[in-house]
Amino acid sequence: MAEIILHDEEEFEVDEEGDKGIEKLKETAVRRKGRGFGVETRTHVEEYETMDVDGEELGQGPQRSVEGWIVFITNINEETQEDDVRDKFADFGEIKNLHFNLDRRTGFVKGYALVEYDTHKEALNAIEGLNGAEICGNKINVDWTFVQGPGKKRSGQKSHRRTGRRSPSPSRRRRR
Repeated sequence: MAEIILHDEEEFEVDEEGDKGIEKLKETAVRRKGRGFGVETRTHVEEYETMDVDGEELGQGPQRSVEGWIVFITNINEETQEDDVRDKFADFGEIKNLHFNLDRRTGFVKGYALVEYDTHKEALNAIEGLNGAEICGNKINVDWTFVQGPGKKRSGQKSHRRTGRRSPSPSRRRRR
């Protein structure tokens, strides 16, 4: 056993076999950097919790959030108050939640709001009834917040995405 003396004159013993074991571990360890090294991939999607998606058979359309059906309102006048929006949208059903974001610097509305309804029918009625309506002098736009895009590509259909290598950098374009 070896003795090691520290600055404050305390002595303790070090196990040489333990030191050799640590050195052996360091020699056999493989150093890896970054994420995604190795061949491990996430093939077990079943392990994760998923949500049932309405309209999946149709391939597109409005989608329910975890809590309810959310409607997105744009083109809101900056001087509109939360009560103005609540009063207009409460006519179509019970509002579960209303997000009315304000600009930190000015204190005015950012120009959009999110209204959440419990049922699809209430949200749809609000969209149909208030899209193009006027609140505080502005004509508002009302639509679904979450919409599922077109379905997956079927075999035989051409993809519109670029395949192959990336486009050349500007300096390489000039050389062509």
